[in-house]
Amino acid sequence: MSQPLLNSSAIDASTFTWPIRVYYEDTDSGGVVYHANYLNFMERARTEWLRALGFEQTELKTELGVIFVVHSMTVAFKSPAYFNDMLEIKSQRIKIGHGSMVFLQTIRRDNQVLLEATVKLACVDASSFKPTGIPTVIKETMSKLQAE
Repeated sequence: MSQPLLNSSAIDASTFTWPIRVYYEDTDSGGVVYHANYLNFMERARTEWLRALGFEQTELKTELGVIFVVHSMTVAFKSPAYFNDMLEIKSQRIKIGHGSMVFLQTIRRDNQVLLEATVKLACVDASSFKPTGIPTVIKETMSKLQAE
């Protein structure tokens, strides 16, 4: 696995924040972020969270034989984001089970909440796409960082 990009004192294994700028391509003709692009922003934040913990998606697949897929989500749109906004995507892991994790993700501009989502990820076998347990090394890394 990769080395964590951040030292352990700089990362919380259950909460991660990632900045994203809204580009023209993210918006509709009125300059408002197209609703489906918020899902992309949240996906990027979860990917960067895993990367910061030392787990590249490609290595999860090739070395551990697993991938994380979205099982389900609920989304509450509260206010729009616009072209050139700087957004903060906060991903807070609120539950981890044998083969799944649940996140509360919020998208903010300054201190204003624009979107809240609950996202359940399932860990699946990379070849068969059948549910499997989250690898021990991932759970141990999360536990170790939370304890520090």
